Amino acid sequence: MSTIRAAAILLVEDDEVIREATAEGLRRDGFVVVTAADGQAGLAAFRESEPSLAILDVMLPGLDGVAVCREIRRTSQAPVIFLSARTDAIDIVLGLEAGADDYVTKPFEPAVLAARVRAALRRTRATPMPGGAVDRLGPITVDRAGHVVRRDGEEVALTPTEYRLLVELMDNPGIALERSYLLESVWGYGWAGDSRLVDVHVQRLRSKIEDDPANPAIVLTVRGVGYKLARL
Repeated sequence: MSTIRAAAILLVEDDEVIREATAEGLRRDGFVVVTAADGQAGLAAFRESEPSLAILDVMLPGLDGVAVCREIRRTSQAPVIFLSARTDAIDIVLGLEAGADDYVTKPFEPAVLAARVRAALRRTRATPMPGGAVDRLGPITVDRAGHVVRRDGEEVALTPTEYRLLVELMDNPGIALERSYLLESVWGYGWAGDSRLVDVHVQRLRSKIEDDPANPAIVLTVRGVGYKLARL
């Protein structure tokens, strides 16, 4: 069995029927699943079990999913996927801005959730470059062998998704990359995804590497297309 398929998953969902059915589906797909029914219990389970990935319902008793995600992000860069019955753009963006990597809207097919989980776990694996290669872009350095990003010599804490997004842009300097391309290359989607995933993650990346995220000089917007890396 591969490392990805044996990964431990935390599922926090207050609806017992959805929780048990989703957990059973993930177990059939080869994952080890720990469950919790509310935000406080979910956070405690995360700290105790240290799972490879967390799946959080947005609407939870006590601490909601967004609050749980923020707490997870204080100490861990493990991928987080939100489950939500709400399709309002503000709720989705709030979840992503809290540090989530992806979201799935209810109702969902178990195979779709499993595919999203596998894609998120693949993003956590480093892809070392031979010879200790270090890419430089102005004040930013990316040590691919060590999977470390620094700005002016100080390490920057990027999530695996943010790291892959930065590397993809650095591999295509000055080239305008469409959102659909980034969804496929970074998130691993073989189908149409939500471009808000790209936009919010670009915002988060800018907040960590730009001097002035509101007036970016490194990751530039190409209106009507997507994003490109500046040639510094």
